[in-house]
Amino acid sequence: MGTFDMENALLSISNLSKRFSGVLALDNIGFDLYPGEVHALVGENGAGKSTLMKTIAGVHQPDTGQIVVDGRHQKFTSTRDSQSAGISMIYQELNLVNSLSIAANMFLSRELTAGPFLNESRMNEAAREALTRIGINLNPQSLVGNLSMAQKQLVEIAKAVSMQSKIIIMDEPTTSLTDIEKKLLFDTVAILKAQSVGIIYISHDLDDVFLIADRITVIRDGATVASSIASETSKAQVIYHMVGRELNQIYDFQSNIKQDVLFEVNGLSKKDMLDNISFTVKAGEIVGLSGLVGSGRTELAYHLYGLMKPDSGTIKLEGKEISISSPSKAIEKGISLVPEDRKEMGLFLEMSIRDNATMSSLDNYISFGLINSKTERDKVQKYINDFRIKTTDPEKKVINLSGGNQQKVVLARSTSTLPKLLILDEPTRGVDVGAKSEIYKLMYKLASEGVGILMISSELNEVLGVSDRILVMRNGTIAGEISREEATSELVMQYATGQR
Repeated sequence: MGTFDMENALLSISNLSKRFSGVLALDNIGFDLYPGEVHALVGENGAGKSTLMKTIAGVHQPDTGQIVVDGRHQKFTSTRDSQSAGISMIYQELNLVNSLSIAANMFLSRELTAGPFLNESRMNEAAREALTRIGINLNPQSLVGNLSMAQKQLVEIAKAVSMQSKIIIMDEPTTSLTDIEKKLLFDTVAILKAQSVGIIYISHDLDDVFLIADRITVIRDGATVASSIASETSKAQVIYHMVGRELNQIYDFQSNIKQDVLFEVNGLSKKDMLDNISFTVKAGEIVGLSGLVGSGRTELAYHLYGLMKPDSGTIKLEGKEISISSPSKAIEKGISLVPEDRKEMGLFLEMSIRDNATMSSLDNYISFGLINSKTERDKVQKYINDFRIKTTDPEKKVINLSGGNQQKVVLARSTSTLPKLLILDEPTRGVDVGAKSEIYKLMYKLASEGVGILMISSELNEVLGVSDRILVMRNGTIAGEISREEATSELVMQYATGQR
């Protein structure tokens, strides 16, 4: 955060409204942006953030209202119009071609030519200048496919800079970044701020928002409900405006622990990865698994689910020792996993909600070699109702759902096999506060039915908010076990960093 020029707005939006098929998506919204400002836009999935940004970017045209850029009234009919006015949008799903160079990506569809030929030397030089302007040392001739996710983000920013953009919209830019990569991105944003570029920053990660934003605007149900200087508000206040309830109500903790030990791990080890891991999970218990990145949490989940094989150790379920050689064996024994990366490992994005939800339990709908479509449809509709998946059609492609609803589809499939132990790896990553609350309620419901839950999370507040008990990992070992009553963020971090 820092100072910015509030004399003359780069962007001023007033009374903006938009309907789709009669449904009001934007309701008389106002929003502005100043030179050198990071203005964060937050809200639940479906609040209208994407519609507003796509309207500013020229993808949608408003029904009513005004858009003023640098003092000039604008009527964008396309993204090209918006770009000509100095606006660029960097989407969550990056618009880059892995098989092309950085320079070729930056000038895609606006190639520099010398007569009938591409002027590659000019494009390479212009790309180098744009990268240098944001403090990035990359070879413009490098293939984008060889870059890290953070570097790809920076290429998108450099592309916006090369187009002389004075307004850059960033949609969930840190979702796939490590903490080190986030710092690189934030350093680049600071450089842009110093050059008087205005940035609209959309994120579900409120910690990031408060680190980087000068102002925060909350929208709900397509309308602006609050706008504040970031240093003059709090995360609790922002959440209240987003969902209409207090922070402690988001978790609404419910304990459902039974007396019986459901799942037991003893001496699980894997060379250079896991060291003598032992713990238990009771029926109905939610055990939070915390630790720093690289502590071995996901690797442990993979070993419990049969994606990796340990060198030694035993696993017991309901008192009986079991061998898990593959995910299908894990499911057969009663263990299910919701993976960290839902798009890469949890979903088939181009397939329907129905296909995704029933994929792991398809045998339940097969009779005499044929799928009983009615039974399957009825079950999927029950999932949609029970998991509150926002859709009007089970045949809708999962790629068209919000992050929170995609995660609910993964949960539906993972519970369709009636697991006894459910392993959740970062179950609320990239979803809004309202969707998080619904996912926690689903967890409590499963726990009340006797399902044991092992939840991996990098969000300390989440671990503290929903766990009956917390295990902390460090360097492939269980460094500490903490009861709910004694758990604090400081104690968790002491175990995670080796101070205890």
